[in-house]
Amino acid sequence: MKTAVFIPVRTQSTRLPKKALLKIKGKPVIEHLIERVKLAKLPDMIVLCTTTNPSDMVLIHIAQRNGIEYFRGSEKDIVDRHLNAALKYDVDFIVNVDGDDIFCDPEYVDKIVKLFMKTHADFIKFEGLPLGASPIGIKVDALKKVHQIKDTKVTETGWGTYFIETGLFKVEYPDVKDHGLRHPEIRMTLDYPEDYKFFKAVFNELYRPGKVFTLKEILALLRRKPHIVEINKHLQKKYAEHIQKHSEVKLKKGYQRLISR
Repeated sequence: MKTAVFIPVRTQSTRLPKKALLKIKGKPVIEHLIERVKLAKLPDMIVLCTTTNPSDMVLIHIAQRNGIEYFRGSEKDIVDRHLNAALKYDVDFIVNVDGDDIFCDPEYVDKIVKLFMKTHADFIKFEGLPLGASPIGIKVDALKKVHQIKDTKVTETGWGTYFIETGLFKVEYPDVKDHGLRHPEIRMTLDYPEDYKFFKAVFNELYRPGKVFTLKEILALLRRKPHIVEINKHLQKKYAEHIQKHSEVKLKKGYQRLISR
């Protein structure tokens, strides 16, 4: 079985243009994420999954500079992009780490791979971590099924609903056992200018050249300095509304959900 971390990222983001290239401590945020993901021990490879848009060539150069693989595919259809990347690299199981999620925890990347080896679930996500800290595990055979049944070519946001809400897949939502990490109210994803301000505040406190600080260190800092959490906390509702708006499940004729939304 071959496993890989896929990092979907593009420069033509609408809410915060070119957010992956915003710099903190002299480096684009996407490079900070790549450094963090490299700490995961179990995946066989890391693939930066971007688009065929010429503006995304800069992301290819970043992937090459950081010694990871890359794939260029659909701009609007992440399901299609991921599936073709998986076929190219002969991957059986994907750990998806969004390019927005700069503090995604590599320890939980490994935990998801281990859980897949035990359960062979189609979709895995830990419950209770801060928003943006948890990766998502996806079996490629299940991704093929979603690609087959979806009736849209736009899956850039909320595409996980096809696994969660159709009732067609084996879904695992393990709880986070470390209660010190259970902070779903904390926002750690990059979509708005306030999010960028939040990340810069954390880096200003914890960053040391050549060292990747851990999720435990981040949360310890936020307990000591809760004013940092307040920088972007108010965006949670706005973000949830955006996801809800763009998460409609559209199935081809002949397919139907087994569970209601």
